[in-house]
Amino acid sequence: MNGTIGVLAICVMFTAGCVSDVKKDGGEGQANVDSTDASERIMTIGGSLFSIPSPIQTAMLIEKSGADYNKGFLNDAKKVNTYATNFQKALNLGVYGADVGYVTMYDQSQDALKYMGVINKLSDELGITGAFDENLVKRFEANFGKRDSMLSMVSVAYRSSDAFLKENDRLNIGALVLAGGWIETVYFSTQLAQKHGNKDIINRIGEQKYTLNNLVKMLTPYYDQPEYDALVDELIELAYDFDAIDIKYTYGAPTVDVASKTTTINSKTEVVITKEHLKAIAERVANLRNKITG
Repeated sequence: MNGTIGVLAICVMFTAGCVSDVKKDGGEGQANVDSTDASERIMTIGGSLFSIPSPIQTAMLIEKSGADYNKGFLNDAKKVNTYATNFQKALNLGVYGADVGYVTMYDQSQDALKYMGVINKLSDELGITGAFDENLVKRFEANFGKRDSMLSMVSVAYRSSDAFLKENDRLNIGALVLAGGWIETVYFSTQLAQKHGNKDIINRIGEQKYTLNNLVKMLTPYYDQPEYDALVDELIELAYDFDAIDIKYTYGAPTVDVASKTTTINSKTEVVITKEHLKAIAERVANLRNKITG
């Protein structure tokens, strides 16, 4: 996974337009990952770099696993009116962004449009201007059924928001959006992993062990601000649960097929986690997610 992104890395979920397809060797054959599979985001805070994997990757993995669409996973769109502080709004902008990625991967166009409206509202209230206007919503609706086009349009809007936040020195808002999107996708994953025991999803959960450490470091500079301390403390507690996960990584050099413009990733990751530890992580993530969403 390659690439960079600035502060509003929720476009994390929607980056499109990669030149090549990627094939990942996960043990049983190869899984094609199409061009909407977003790459890692690189975020700079206080001179330090933090990489956060894309929630759209997880949404794609869930859809490819054969799991049915579950509307119950989503944060209720009506709750948007209950978020009063910028802290709540930024976190839930990330949550709702992950929801848009999930519903779009399952071609749930009407739900996607509804959540686009919610994102529009939160962006406006956060003072992130010009990204999610009525014109974008109309274009989004006109492209129902064209998943890649829908994801691409949202990606452009989030990149515009990203630039706005950087130019106005509002890195803390971008960090919260990232955290909200990450928490929501881990919530999706842990709920499904407990129910279906899908190995690829469990592996993806295990890989978040390192991402979580980055999130804690990314948010720590804001620890002395109201509400941030409780969030960071919760994430640290979650990190203790993730420490129980054993990750075995075997490197394999990637191979490139120039003619077909594909890269095969031959490295393998095996996550070892007991049902008890998976349950503990799932419960803590669900509790944190419910605190954020209300």
